[in-house]
Amino acid sequence: MSMRLRIPAALTTLATLCACAVGPDYQRPPASVPASFKELDGWKPAEPVDATPRGAWWTVFDDPLLDSFVGRVNVSNQTLAASEAAFRQARAVVQQARAGLYPSISLDTSVTRSKSGTSRSNSGSTGFSSGGSSGAQTSYQPSLAATWDLDVWGKIRRTIESDEADAQASAADLAAATLSAQAELVSDYYLLRAADEQIRIFDEAAAAYERSLAITESQYHWGIATRADVALAQTQLESTRAQAIGAGVQRAQYEHAIAILMGVPPAELSISPDHLPEVPPAYPVTVPSALLERRPDIAAAERRMAAANAQIGLAEAAYYPDISLTASFGYASTALRTLLGSSNELWSAGLTATQLLFDAGSRSAVVEQARAGWDAALANYRQTTLQSFQQVEDQLAALRILDQQAVAQAHAVTAARDAERIELNQYKAGTVDYTSVVTAQQTALSNEQTALDIRSSRFTATVSLIQALGGGWSAQALPEQIGSVWPRAY
Repeated sequence: MSMRLRIPAALTTLATLCACAVGPDYQRPPASVPASFKELDGWKPAEPVDATPRGAWWTVFDDPLLDSFVGRVNVSNQTLAASEAAFRQARAVVQQARAGLYPSISLDTSVTRSKSGTSRSNSGSTGFSSGGSSGAQTSYQPSLAATWDLDVWGKIRRTIESDEADAQASAADLAAATLSAQAELVSDYYLLRAADEQIRIFDEAAAAYERSLAITESQYHWGIATRADVALAQTQLESTRAQAIGAGVQRAQYEHAIAILMGVPPAELSISPDHLPEVPPAYPVTVPSALLERRPDIAAAERRMAAANAQIGLAEAAYYPDISLTASFGYASTALRTLLGSSNELWSAGLTATQLLFDAGSRSAVVEQARAGWDAALANYRQTTLQSFQQVEDQLAALRILDQQAVAQAHAVTAARDAERIELNQYKAGTVDYTSVVTAQQTALSNEQTALDIRSSRFTATVSLIQALGGGWSAQALPEQIGSVWPRAY
């Protein structure tokens, strides 16, 4: 084998054999996971055969209009567009890092026209002999140069490992942002429906108060009621009408918020009034250990932990020499027609190693920074996990308590309506004054408002519970090979 072939072959073999990577290999540390949720007693457990949608989780509410709204979030929401762009940036960083595994090749071509000068001696004292002028000539020199950084200590591979983990974290961030936007829209939708119910309650109360005003005016006409009773009934009626109008402000704000989440100007969205369902749907709850695979924010924290681990190896690789291969091949000639002749060949090949001997502790400081970054990422992962358990427990407790409160409040509404009816009948009979009627009516209206608030809170708590459980997302949705796979939102 010629020398020209033996040297590249030996260097290639060296690069193949050097496949180690310094630094710790990543292993996900254990998290403190309870066996079950404390607030889960009496709740429907999730089963592998459960038919609950795992992607479009909002369809459990069985509202086609809501389905159409949430479907547009993934397409037009500008916050999600920014998160998606951040993922594309992270993916490009991975592609850039992977390029470091391969040699870089450059082409250099030069064409030079030159002419040497002439020199004459005056009296022989200059030391130069006279000569004729040389003619101008053109030189041609094309060449290929290659440089290959041998990743002997795994610096490039650890960089790729870190960047891939960061990109996966970015994909999880996109999923978390998607889930958050979806949950916010569903919550706003049911708060809007609660505002519709609030306006209906005020309108129905105003209609009842209008009838009471007519009764009071009749009583006043026959000398049974006073003018003050009429004024009081009129005040109550107009005040309730004003409350009905005021509730429209909040409804409009929810409608505008929904439009923004859908990525459209508020002027382009109008939602017709409709009722708020009596009870939200039941949603199955998984065991706490499954939460680690279903929450995108936990997945993002875990992937950033993996990235921080790779940064330790990257920092430790700085202790070792950088080794690279360099090679070049080309031709040089003053005659273009003979340029590619073997006698005009120019080539070189070599191995370069660079070792930093003294840096006053700079590399050690970088390693310490990387280890501290790992500790911070680990703490953030564990804190995110703990907070996820808290959020599920909070919403389970809220739903359990709200269910009990709804039953008690329903009894209160029934009793308040009975009291209102009795007081009005007694007023018609002339046994009580109108202030007693007003008090009973205000009590009944207040209890209906409280019941509506509880009903609305049950819907928003259900949405928050689904969000705390990760919606329909799964860690399996994370792209394994960054660069060719797009993340799925759920």
